[in-house]
Amino acid sequence: MEKPHQKEVDCITSFHAADKATGEPLLRVMALHALAYCERLFYLEEVEELRRADANVYDGRRLHTELEKDEEAHTLELASETLGLKGKLDCVKRRAGGWVVVEHKKGKSQKGAPWPSDRLQVLAYALLLAEHTGQEVKEAVIHYHADNQKVKVPIQSQAALTEIKTAVGRARELRASLERPPVSVPEKLCRTCSLAPVCLPEEERFALAEKPKPQRLFPPDDDRRVVHIVEQGATVHREGEQLVIGRPDGSKKPLPGMNILALVLHGNVQVSTQVIHYCAANEIGLHWLSYGGHYVGAFAAGASQVQRRHRQHQALADPWFRVQLACRLVQAKVENQLRYAMRALRGQEDLAKEPGVQDNLTQIRDTLKEITRLEIEVADSTTYDPMAIIEKIRGHEGHAGRAYFGLLPLLLKTGLSDFLVFAGRNRRPPKDPVNALLSFGYALLYRDCVGALLASGLEPALGFFHTPRSPAYPLALDLMELFRLLLWDIPLIGSINRRQWQKSDFEINPGQVWLNNDGRRKAIQLYESRKQEKWKHPVLNYSLSYARTIELETRLLEKEWTGQPGLFARLRLR
Repeated sequence: MEKPHQKEVDCITSFHAADKATGEPLLRVMALHALAYCERLFYLEEVEELRRADANVYDGRRLHTELEKDEEAHTLELASETLGLKGKLDCVKRRAGGWVVVEHKKGKSQKGAPWPSDRLQVLAYALLLAEHTGQEVKEAVIHYHADNQKVKVPIQSQAALTEIKTAVGRARELRASLERPPVSVPEKLCRTCSLAPVCLPEEERFALAEKPKPQRLFPPDDDRRVVHIVEQGATVHREGEQLVIGRPDGSKKPLPGMNILALVLHGNVQVSTQVIHYCAANEIGLHWLSYGGHYVGAFAAGASQVQRRHRQHQALADPWFRVQLACRLVQAKVENQLRYAMRALRGQEDLAKEPGVQDNLTQIRDTLKEITRLEIEVADSTTYDPMAIIEKIRGHEGHAGRAYFGLLPLLLKTGLSDFLVFAGRNRRPPKDPVNALLSFGYALLYRDCVGALLASGLEPALGFFHTPRSPAYPLALDLMELFRLLLWDIPLIGSINRRQWQKSDFEINPGQVWLNNDGRRKAIQLYESRKQEKWKHPVLNYSLSYARTIELETRLLEKEWTGQPGLFARLRLR
């Protein structure tokens, strides 16, 4: 193969040039490939800048890495202000005095023909190459490696130019919009899409009642893990693709960066600038907690969040929309509290008959009825003040919470002289070991909720139920209500009843109690183990870990204003 002459293919336009028609950044040719595949995929990748690498993406990258080692292959990066495009060609060849674009695909051809998205891609590459060489490109070849098919694509310059201009025009329209396009492609295209866990197309079809059960495209678990560093004086620095934890005694523990979902730094832990940059580049969450477990803040880099946060602001600016979400959220929380209490009291008839138990159960049931009645009553009414309704819902939630914590001493198998005796909920600071455990676990849960919101591109400061009366993010507090019982109360009560805690796990001072290093490690292990447990979602009817459920609920919340509503806060304890 003849190597292309530099003057013939020299990119005379800067790769960072602007589109002549709009003045906006040039569009990637791969964006046109996504556009032809699915407009929603284009919008997520190119407008919201959400890109996820799954196994198929990594396979494709490996293929291109191998091809680049071939001395016969010559890749080119070209850009055109006139076309408004930029892209990297896999390979160009010289045949019979003309240039041929060669594109490599790891998958199969469409029964010996090119897929429409692949065809559009090589048409764009052909026009870029023709512009920069001054020679017409009459042919492109797509090599599908899975079935070893080399499919020829004839290029008719004027027809190709018309087709590309139409596609670029549509891309510009979508790029200027704040609304995500609907899911409108066949299901088979969604199955192989790397952004299915973000788009949730099957859940959207399920919400439309198009099918009785969604096919699960959302991963059941995340292979990466959350790393908590609790040892005071520890440091974190980077060595290549590893993050190395340095202990005060001089020992080191290297961790592969690809296995880390988030770093949680408790108290006096130092992290280097290089680690922060590495976390930003690899979408690793970085969170700080105080020594006592108070959430300090987070650093979470990632995709552009402008469109997502704008839509969130528009949706939550509607007070009646907030009323609907608040009703559903509190219904889920209170119903789960009631179900857990009834399950814990099963087989303990004498305890269940005690007046205090029945009074608290009655209070929780009555609260649930009131919230349901309130939701129905205001559904079609404009005579109510929505903010007053939300205050009523908060009041009902508070009554149910007091009744639930009133039952908690009866669910704990501890004596009056036990150091883990529980006499009621208190905080800031916690005054007994059980409240110290509750507060610390809720801080861990809060961190996960903040992390899920940031990863989903939502604004955690803009909620629908909690008010911004403290430094805590209202939307993270909203999301927490679904998981307090499931992720912390249940495993904590079980661990107390199994006598897994010792007095030596706490720092007990007059008026305040904290977990020490050993106690924090034990609590973190209990919490992280619970997150890895699998359960079946009661509505979507597929299994996933509790850790994944937090992200799923976050994305289902966004569906309330970007897709098909109705699936958020439907999870129930079985």
